[in-house]
Amino acid sequence: MLDYALRRLVMTFFVVLLIMVFLALLIQLVPGDPVRLVLGAKAPESVVQSVRHDMYLDRSAPAQVYYFFTNAVRGDLGVDFQSQRSVTSLIWTALPHTAILALASLALAGLLGVPLGVYAATHPGGWLDRVTAVATISLITMPAYVAGLLLLLVFSVHWPILPATGTGSLSDPGDYLKHLALPAIALAVTWIGYLARLVRTSMLEVLNERYIMAARSQGIRDRLVVYKYALRNAVIPTIAVVGVGLGTLLGGAIFVEVIFARAGLGMLIYNSIQTRNYPIVRGGVLVVALLFVAVNLLTDFVYHMVDPRIDVAS
Repeated sequence: MLDYALRRLVMTFFVVLLIMVFLALLIQLVPGDPVRLVLGAKAPESVVQSVRHDMYLDRSAPAQVYYFFTNAVRGDLGVDFQSQRSVTSLIWTALPHTAILALASLALAGLLGVPLGVYAATHPGGWLDRVTAVATISLITMPAYVAGLLLLLVFSVHWPILPATGTGSLSDPGDYLKHLALPAIALAVTWIGYLARLVRTSMLEVLNERYIMAARSQGIRDRLVVYKYALRNAVIPTIAVVGVGLGTLLGGAIFVEVIFARAGLGMLIYNSIQTRNYPIVRGGVLVVALLFVAVNLLTDFVYHMVDPRIDVAS
């Protein structure tokens, strides 16, 4: 297990390194002078040269990669062009709202998707199973931004129950939850259907195992067999999916935050793209990528600890 962990850590390091090299050179792909695009054609040449020097654009490509990497390791992701604030501080201000949105969506998907999948597996072939199949497939194929627009139309326009835009304040939990409800549901919709289908498939396989049949033959209550013995093993493949899902939710939160105008990392990146504020775009994308890699690495370790039958030698 130790050798496997070291291999995964080394692979993760190289993945992070490639991401940082790409982001460091991303500004080179912008046609024209990126500094002039940001400051405008009438900006004084002295200001242009100062910004170019601050962004290391007057250095060679390898030097740009080196400075970006070393500064990022120290937590320095540059300075916002407009407010002159540290990009790191801007990201740390916005990140909690995105993390809360992603975790709330994942929790909602688990609370609804897992019981739905268990019920479908324990009542195969019934009319409710068929309805569940149609519903889950419909949810899987519905993008988060479509679900968000539909929720806005129903619960903010037709029936003005919940606020349409904004984030609310963490100092007022009730108001914050009201603003969180629609974005969390919109982001969770696809994963509710996906988890339901995955749990149903895993449960059907586990329910046909010999130890389940032996437990039932001993007169153990069916509810206990399903939830204590079958679900415990059927949910193991879901752990890997949940890890990928959390990383995907962090990325999908960008679209949802734009639709609902939430003050999260996605909205910060979107506004920075609109204004060509490259330090924020680069720093925001780096943080999202690092979170995705970290979550998948942690999930990989947890998956192997939960199911020790998995061979880690290969």
